[in-house]
Amino acid sequence: MTAGGETAPQSADVLVSGGGVAGLTAAAAFGAAGLSVICVDPAPPVTEEGAAGADLRTTAFLQPSVELLQRIGLWDRLSAYAAPLQVMRIVDAGGREPIARLIREFDASEISAEPFGYNLPNWLLRRELTARLAELPNVAFRPGTGTAGLTAREDAALVDLSDGTRVHARLVVAADGRESPVRKALGIGARTIRYGQKALAFAVTHERPHGNVSTEVHRFGGPFTLVPLPDREGRSSSAVVWMERGPEIARLRALPRAAFEAELNARSAGVLGHLTQATGLTEWPIISQIADAYTGPRTALIAEAAHVVPPIGAQGLNMSLADLAALVDLMAPDPGNAAALAAYARRRRPEALARLIGIDALNRASMMTPRPLRDLRAAALGGLYALGPLRRTMMRAGLGLR
Repeated sequence: MTAGGETAPQSADVLVSGGGVAGLTAAAAFGAAGLSVICVDPAPPVTEEGAAGADLRTTAFLQPSVELLQRIGLWDRLSAYAAPLQVMRIVDAGGREPIARLIREFDASEISAEPFGYNLPNWLLRRELTARLAELPNVAFRPGTGTAGLTAREDAALVDLSDGTRVHARLVVAADGRESPVRKALGIGARTIRYGQKALAFAVTHERPHGNVSTEVHRFGGPFTLVPLPDREGRSSSAVVWMERGPEIARLRALPRAAFEAELNARSAGVLGHLTQATGLTEWPIISQIADAYTGPRTALIAEAAHVVPPIGAQGLNMSLADLAALVDLMAPDPGNAAALAAYARRRRPEALARLIGIDALNRASMMTPRPLRDLRAAALGGLYALGPLRRTMMRAGLGLR
């Protein structure tokens, strides 16, 4: 107790606000670096696929993200559940009928001996990440507790938590989502682009093996993406991210299961044979967003607190882990020092803005409804793919490689 009767603040090197995949990974990363860490989130993580509120999306960890996970001791416990992504296939089905009229494949073997990355379900990631935090004696994960207030000073940050406690931290990492309480407490605004789209995420089984090929099918309304998963009860399986305008998503969700599966198979253009819905549906709105600033005193924004992009090209969480990798590299020996935070903002915000602009353009192209514009999109894809050096440059850029 203090002289005035108040409880003295707890101390930690790092306070991570947010217990999603990015926040849990951040807590593991700083914990692996030997720092004392407190990670908080108002909602306990859902760690079973069939439980209410389970996140049925998946994360494709691209090569640089896998390297980070290896470095911080996470990859060994994740790799057994991962499906490799050897080929990224783009299918244009924008003709009169929903059938593939142009197929282009980008093979990782053109630029690397390794796959582009590996895909894992988000609910499983939460399970394995929370188990990893429990193994780290210098990390305390406190689900059910959120960030209620922040006083950021040059020497330290004082974080008020929803359970009435206060934490004195040398660095606050805001990984608390697109409506980030930490970002708002700092008075940092964000620019948001709304598309009128939503996405459905769920898993399917299918007749044909996916062959470690991730497929984006473009017609209109947004991309329909099939991402490899390990087999499900002996059947080939993939994760689906189905982007459409909001009213169309509402119509699809209201359909009986048999009618929904008929729409699902028409939209897939038959690329993996007949698809069968294997899980429930997760729905979320599609936006682009970037924070006006990435840092405040003793505070760094990462992941969706800093940037949000549509789920195209597996960029979202990989951008988040690039944030984290840069932050971890810059923070020794004094986490949260002003020079390191300034370097972090210079390194990450321009990169994120450039990717946001590119993904925004791709999403708008995928939403095209008029037939002539869809024909132009197909022609542009064919022309870009035909140029070998440009194709390989695009693949490296997508991975975040130089």
